[in-house]
Amino acid sequence: MNWIKSFTGRSHEELRETLDSDHARTSQERFNRFIGGGWIFILLLALVAVFWVSRPEQFGSAYNLTMLAVNAAILLVLSVGQTFVIISAGIDLSLGAVLVFSSVVSAQTMLWLSGEPAGTFGTTAGGWGVVAAGLAAGLVSGAAWGMLNGLLIAVARIPALIVTLGSLGMALGMAQILTGGVDVRAVPDRLVTEVGTGTLFGMPILVVIAGSVAIIAAIVLHLTRFGLHVFAVGSNAEAARRSGIRLTLRVISIYALSGMLAGLAATMSIARFSTTTINGHAMDNLSTISAVVLGGTSLFGGVGSIVGTVIGVFIPIVLLNGFVILGIPPFWQTVAMGAVLILAVWVDQLKRRTRQGS
Repeated sequence: MNWIKSFTGRSHEELRETLDSDHARTSQERFNRFIGGGWIFILLLALVAVFWVSRPEQFGSAYNLTMLAVNAAILLVLSVGQTFVIISAGIDLSLGAVLVFSSVVSAQTMLWLSGEPAGTFGTTAGGWGVVAAGLAAGLVSGAAWGMLNGLLIAVARIPALIVTLGSLGMALGMAQILTGGVDVRAVPDRLVTEVGTGTLFGMPILVVIAGSVAIIAAIVLHLTRFGLHVFAVGSNAEAARRSGIRLTLRVISIYALSGMLAGLAATMSIARFSTTTINGHAMDNLSTISAVVLGGTSLFGGVGSIVGTVIGVFIPIVLLNGFVILGIPPFWQTVAMGAVLILAVWVDQLKRRTRQGS
């Protein structure tokens, strides 16, 4: 077929190889786009369906679904902060420990203002002023750890992985020093009954708080100059600096925001469990990273959304809840969470190849 070669400049065999290559590339791109798109929502629906069919009376009960939302609320607040950090091409391994430290500071502040001795057990008569002071103490202590992380990363130029791993140990150790390793088991009754178990128009207050945080964070991330700078820092830090962004200040503020949200989650945790939970947040770091990356935020920075994080948060929550209902031993929960994290990173790699190939 010489006329094909004369018209295209390539032989019939070369043209067929090109068409086959283009078709393969198009198929791969379609697959990668699916992987990088709504597949996570399909996975969530599949998990819900499996557990619902396996234990419809337990998993599908109104009480269990409410508990799913409440448990997701605390993790969502943590994950929102992690989203900002990862979009900026960072990582925060200290969130769970900062939550523990902030909960100790918050609970001890409320206990002291209530005039109760340190060994008090149960609820106290502290009013909304005491609760507000405890919340402020938690927010400030969380933000302080975040600022320390940001300073060490931006000024001392220590890798975020090392800095936040170190602050993880420091924050948890300080919490144990402050309490002698024993949880603070006395908090204002009003915090527990009206926030921890209270509702607003039939919706748990903790869920309302988490939903409000997610909405505000989405607005800040996608519609403000601060959010634009977060994406710019994650995409290319040097280019962001040359464009006039104060890189050091921006990195510090991102980690301070993450720490402050951990402080908010700490007060929510106190309200939910009526005590601090020093040994109860070992998996929070893994859960937030898994949720954020599963939600479409790239570990390499510059790409992400709060909406995706909201969806991604429910993956570990549903997994852990379903395993408990099915009676699967606790150590399998850790295995499953590790597998989910590996899956999340693999998905992120596929999405990155698609972007680079386009």
